[in-house]
Amino acid sequence: MKKSIPLISLLILLINCQYDDQLEISKLQTFNNETNAAFRMSNTFPDQIFIPDGFSPEGIVSGNGTEFYVGSLLAGAIYKGDFRTGEGFELVPQQAGRYAVGLDYDERTDYLYVAGLTGVAYVYDGTTGAEIVEIPLTLEIFPNTFINDCVVSKEAVYFTDMWQPVYYRIPLHTNGHLPDVVNVEIITLSGDFVFIPGAINGNGIVATANGKKLIIGNTDNGHIYLLNPLTGETHEINLGGELLPANDGLVLNGKILYVVQNALNQISVIQLETDFESGEIVQIITHPEFKIPATATLFGSRIYAVNARFDIAPPPIFAGPSPDVGFDIIGVDKN
Repeated sequence: MKKSIPLISLLILLINCQYDDQLEISKLQTFNNETNAAFRMSNTFPDQIFIPDGFSPEGIVSGNGTEFYVGSLLAGAIYKGDFRTGEGFELVPQQAGRYAVGLDYDERTDYLYVAGLTGVAYVYDGTTGAEIVEIPLTLEIFPNTFINDCVVSKEAVYFTDMWQPVYYRIPLHTNGHLPDVVNVEIITLSGDFVFIPGAINGNGIVATANGKKLIIGNTDNGHIYLLNPLTGETHEINLGGELLPANDGLVLNGKILYVVQNALNQISVIQLETDFESGEIVQIITHPEFKIPATATLFGSRIYAVNARFDIAPPPIFAGPSPDVGFDIIGVDKN
């Protein structure tokens, strides 16, 4: 006797088969979409971005979307580019007597903050390049001062001075705007920080996400320090005896600190503890196209380092311009 399949069971079987087919098609479409997206990114975002010959770059920072900014040690020009296309233009033109060293960008205001080397800071509109304000930070003049780097937090913007045992704090409104009357606080570095006259002392600086702590590097002795932004008290970050010689720009992403070591052509990756008081070097990033990278910035899954090429193109304030030298930015996997 033949057994028949009830109609309802047949319908369920057909529906399940159709669902399984649709699921497999959906999985295939998802896989293809993800693969295509990764392929498009790898082919759209260049690993090497060229900036104008003779530009003498030092600082780099990410802006809105895929935008980035690079500052010039030659007359303070600012180059604005796009990570996606690799193209860009001069946003702020050269101006005699100006320099652009470290940079930071505040997306709340579209302000670009620039460490100006000769005792001053500059603030530009990140879209138009118009100058918002020039801020004298100290009565000292070059070569007694060298304003080197800066970082913006929720409450203030900070500038380092590699030839003075101080840093500069400028309070901001809660919306990120500068007050009508800019107040510059000069705070002495105290605690573990070792200042050596004439050496490259306070250099790179970053802030934690809540702005309650800063990290500052000392290029001369290879140490990094946790810094109280209000008091200037410092504590050496314990790296288990490891040093970071030639440390320059710093990049902080959560508890991961990237330390650009210019003369070594590498970026050390440090996993910091929750209190930021200690950490471990977990990776060293190198690339055959690193040519004395000075600073770096994060975008997506990459860290982008700008090649300063100080070996053949010293800062113009010391050696004059290097018009025939080519400069570029190298993007590498940040992990």
